[in-house]
Amino acid sequence: MPITDWDDAYANAAHIPGAETFLSDWPERSRRLRAAHAPERLIYGSGARQTIDLYRPKTASQGLTVIVHGGYWMRFSPAEFGFLAAGPLAHGQSVAVVSYTLAPDARIAAITAEVARAVTMAAAAVPGPIRLTGHSAGGHLVTRMGCVGVLQAEVAARIAHIVSVSGVHDLRPLLRTQMNATLRLDSAEALAESPALQRPLEALRLTCAVGSDERPEFIRQNDLLANIWWGLGAETRAMQLAGKHHFDVIDALAAPDGVLTRALLDQNFS
Repeated sequence: MPITDWDDAYANAAHIPGAETFLSDWPERSRRLRAAHAPERLIYGSGARQTIDLYRPKTASQGLTVIVHGGYWMRFSPAEFGFLAAGPLAHGQSVAVVSYTLAPDARIAAITAEVARAVTMAAAAVPGPIRLTGHSAGGHLVTRMGCVGVLQAEVAARIAHIVSVSGVHDLRPLLRTQMNATLRLDSAEALAESPALQRPLEALRLTCAVGSDERPEFIRQNDLLANIWWGLGAETRAMQLAGKHHFDVIDALAAPDGVLTRALLDQNFS
């Protein structure tokens, strides 16, 4: 059946029992990580939210992981999503958790540009390969970093892997949602900011992961990008995490032995 209710198609909390429990738990999990392993604060612009929490491992850094939070480009921050750093950090990664200006104060194209500046600053602070991962809107933003022309060539050349978790990769359906009153997408921006409609970097490696219990539209969006970019020369795969929904799927990144942590670090890319 074709989609007739685009708001419902992209609604997550309404279809997850106890959704607010997950949302209220994330800040406490992030607070505990900051208390045990205080991050450095980097500032990549003049905006109040243009900051990075940089967690450095206690041993020699094995490279840089960049984490970009979700929230439909309209909510959340590293204060909620910082706990995701725990998985890569346990494997010797330096982890940059990026904050960015939220809609409606910034449109999605401007947010993409902010994240590119943040990745560039984090890359200057940490040598070695770069891995990018993000959830939901963050999945969109990290895959935008994998599009030709977004990052400076020397930074783009260091990208070892991008892992998009429950990402939105074609923005055109959002034009029909009520949230677009805040996002202010128009047709031109939806086209330009859709990774699925852009060309990936040469020899890019991409994993698109989604929970098997997520909304059908998120599963479609997940498979879409992996399929299109495979046809454009990227090395891609699409994963479904059995029994996971939009809010608990990211636990597999927060855990040092989680399937998404292992995927990010190329421990099970096949």
